Amino acid sequence: MLRAVQCQSRLPRGSWMQLCLSLPGTRVPRGVYLCAASVPGAEGSYFLRKILHASSTSVPRGWFCSQRGSQEHPVRQSPSRHGLSHLRNVASSDAIKKHQKSLSAWFSHQPNEERQFGPSFSLDAVHVDPVIQESSLEEILKPSPDLTIQNQLQQSCSRVISLQNLFDVDVYGRQVKNVVLYGTVGTGKSTLIKKMVVDWCHGRLPRFELVIPFSCEDLSYSRAPISLRHLITKKYQHLRDVVPMLGTSNLKVLFILNSLEHLNLDFRLAGTELCCDPNEPVPPSAIVVNLLRKYLLPEASIIVTTRPSAVRRIPGKYVGRYAKICGFSDTNLQKLYFQMRLSQPGCSGGDGAGSSSGEQENLVEMLSRNLERHNQIAAACFLPSYCWLVCTTLHFLYFTKTVPPSQTLTGIYTSFLRLNFSGEVLDSTDPTNTSMMKYVAKTVGKLAYEGVMSRKTCFSEDDLVQCFEVEMKTESELNLLEVFRSDVFRFFLTPCVQPGKEHTFVFTIPAMQEYLAALYVVLGEKKTLAQRVGKELSEVLGKVSEDVAVVLSIISKVLPLRFLPVLLNLLKIFPRYFSRLSGKERDAIAHTMAEELFKEEDYNNDDVLDQINFSILGVEGPMSHPDEAPDDEVFELFPIFMGGILSRRNRAILEQLGCSIKNLAAFEIAKAMKKTVIRKSRKGLPPSELMDYLFFLHEFQNERFTAEAIRSLRTVNLSSVKMTPLKCSVLASVMGTTCHEVEELNLTSCNLDTNSLRILFPVLLRCKALHLQLNSLGSDACKEIRDLLLHDKCVVSNLRLANNPLGEQGAQYLAEALAGNRSLTHLSLLHTALGNRGAEVIAQHLASNQHLQELNLGYNSLADTAALRVVEVAKKHVTLDKVHLYFNDISEDGKRALHSLRTDRDGVRALVFLTAGTDVSDYWSHILNIVQRNLPFWDRERVQQHLALILQDLESSRKETANPWRKAKFLRVESET
Repeated sequence: MLRAVQCQSRLPRGSWMQLCLSLPGTRVPRGVYLCAASVPGAEGSYFLRKILHASSTSVPRGWFCSQRGSQEHPVRQSPSRHGLSHLRNVASSDAIKKHQKSLSAWFSHQPNEERQFGPSFSLDAVHVDPVIQESSLEEILKPSPDLTIQNQLQQSCSRVISLQNLFDVDVYGRQVKNVVLYGTVGTGKSTLIKKMVVDWCHGRLPRFELVIPFSCEDLSYSRAPISLRHLITKKYQHLRDVVPMLGTSNLKVLFILNSLEHLNLDFRLAGTELCCDPNEPVPPSAIVVNLLRKYLLPEASIIVTTRPSAVRRIPGKYVGRYAKICGFSDTNLQKLYFQMRLSQPGCSGGDGAGSSSGEQENLVEMLSRNLERHNQIAAACFLPSYCWLVCTTLHFLYFTKTVPPSQTLTGIYTSFLRLNFSGEVLDSTDPTNTSMMKYVAKTVGKLAYEGVMSRKTCFSEDDLVQCFEVEMKTESELNLLEVFRSDVFRFFLTPCVQPGKEHTFVFTIPAMQEYLAALYVVLGEKKTLAQRVGKELSEVLGKVSEDVAVVLSIISKVLPLRFLPVLLNLLKIFPRYFSRLSGKERDAIAHTMAEELFKEEDYNNDDVLDQINFSILGVEGPMSHPDEAPDDEVFELFPIFMGGILSRRNRAILEQLGCSIKNLAAFEIAKAMKKTVIRKSRKGLPPSELMDYLFFLHEFQNERFTAEAIRSLRTVNLSSVKMTPLKCSVLASVMGTTCHEVEELNLTSCNLDTNSLRILFPVLLRCKALHLQLNSLGSDACKEIRDLLLHDKCVVSNLRLANNPLGEQGAQYLAEALAGNRSLTHLSLLHTALGNRGAEVIAQHLASNQHLQELNLGYNSLADTAALRVVEVAKKHVTLDKVHLYFNDISEDGKRALHSLRTDRDGVRALVFLTAGTDVSDYWSHILNIVQRNLPFWDRERVQQHLALILQDLESSRKETANPWRKAKFLRVESET
């Protein structure tokens, strides 16, 4: 009756707003625990002590009193029986110890998503208990009127109960035996149970002498009758000697039934008969029902985990306590989790412990500050699973230093969904057994896609009704919607906390909207009515035509009728026609991906990796209100996720979740997209958009496609893009798919360091023009550059290192490189703090070089002696004909000496001042252009002093000449200066 009232033809207006009743939370490694029914383990030391204590009575050893006989006539016990009893006790204790060891090993097992972070990420090391609130069946059935997260936070603090106190007596003083622990998808039920089992194995839960966990998903796959004792020994072989004692001793046993929503339980006597014998074979669901009825092993304690929609499957009279997991409703719990997670030794994965530790502390500090000022992120982190996602994303952004990166961003989100939705069906009572993730992709994905297309992130109740309820036609569909609303909705959507938007919803994590929108498109859910009907009709006709074609082919052999071949061809028309429609659908997917990837209105934005970083850590410095959305929403991750979902690994994971993407479909989409993507990339992209394009190719994980796309890139301009280790790894990985030479690689002002050069080393070898200005590269980086220039495959001909603090030691490394290099023709060391000693070292090694044509040593504090030494060597050099020495500390005498050296040998040009005797230098505009470009990065006072000297020199030379034409040129240059 209750279900019938809820499932009306249209859900009442305002019903969606009641979905923010409870806080989100999560179960991170669900996929691992659901296999736990096949593991052994247990704790036995306390039980052993109890057995030994029971046997040490005051009766003399080897004697007992007969129940029938008199106490005056003790009967001697057989030594063999006493020895057998002692052996049984020892065997039981050993069995429990083995059970304990096996359980601990199994429940401490890390999924693949955790192993990438190193061995330090164990359950004991990074676990933070979520808030558990005592509840009641009335509260579960009765919706709360509170619509804001703040009110929920205040409520969640009332009646908080710890995991260790779940089996304490209730308010009426009755001992609690059955506990129902419930929470929405991702609230951490399975993780909490895993921690509970591990604690018991390590002696931190002495209330119970034996713990036996079962996975209800595992039990749901079996229909054959089986006894409880056989079921236990089947799952836990070590307990063979302990099982006979169940129900015959005071052994304190705890049964754990995880994910009860997978079982269809019937508590009616007509549906499930009573059974109190642990040896009687009955269906597994009947065992669970009789355990909960306390008809089977009434002294055993039971804890059940389930989703809210399945709580009502257990009658309230069989439940001693309801407990609701509220996640990390306290921001202090969130900070504690991040502190523990990001401060683990294996987090950075680097060699430099000191620098890595400082970076970890900085991340934790920035994240804590952002949680305090950014309410929407704090609301998302109410779910422990999203805390896991945040930490995993930060690990990916900051500590990826391998080529190629071991993970992709799309892979992180796909794995995140696998951890929370693997093996999950929306409603086990529904005969369709709809995959939960498939349902989410069709419904929430539609909402996400429409938001991306309309450039909005906040959704009203009308938007939700339009996406979820408009096409509801059957009672089954409405029932599924009810289950989705109670169990899954809050995992993806949460109330908005922006002022004035309290009654709207946003995606819990902004990037999740773009991921689900991409999944919605790639799965082909975005179809017209003709495409939907055509697909169904094509499938039906295809099956029918195959059967009829077989029959007609047999008849045609017996009866040579001429019309049969024609009929066979007609039967094939419909599948072929609709296959063409599906082909056009894939063309549309490819077109959508390409168009979204190269949207010109997004050209002025930061690259997507910086956008994700800012969304998690915030933007330092003055900013608008942290919860205030930008005027123009950006969805640049959408096409990147589309490409990432098409990768083989992500398609395999999505297949496990019920979202199938065929190999042929992925191949045809890539084929249709290739021409458009390559053509548009040749037009030239701004640096941030080019980085997005390279990241898209990395996420796509298609080497052949990437190689063809990269061959078209002869110039790579990433200037002013902050090249983190991850971006360097992506660039090296993508460029590594081909071996072609790159005409120019511009990495000006990219925050490069020595580690960045090591990662990019294979790429730098193939670049003819290499721009590394304004990167704060020091002497250690010069050592890497030396190795680069001395490599036998190096093709670098133009190297610019201007505005880097290379110093004298850096000059030593570069001088060694010059002596052995065979490709370099142009070297710019403008403003690199070489000093006189550094210039002299370079001059000493110039004689060994036979290819250098131009050398820029401007703005390096060179005095007369060092400058003259460089020009003297240049005069004897075979190919060197131009040396830049402007903005150095050269006196008038030094200037005249340099001028005389320059005139003694034709072809050696020393660019020192804007004048050449009584005339203007031919390179005056070149010198001024260099000064103008570098003015923001130089010491302004020193530049002003040099410009004043230049003006004095221009004025003096102008007065010395009598040629009016030269005077006019001097005046023009003075005005430019």
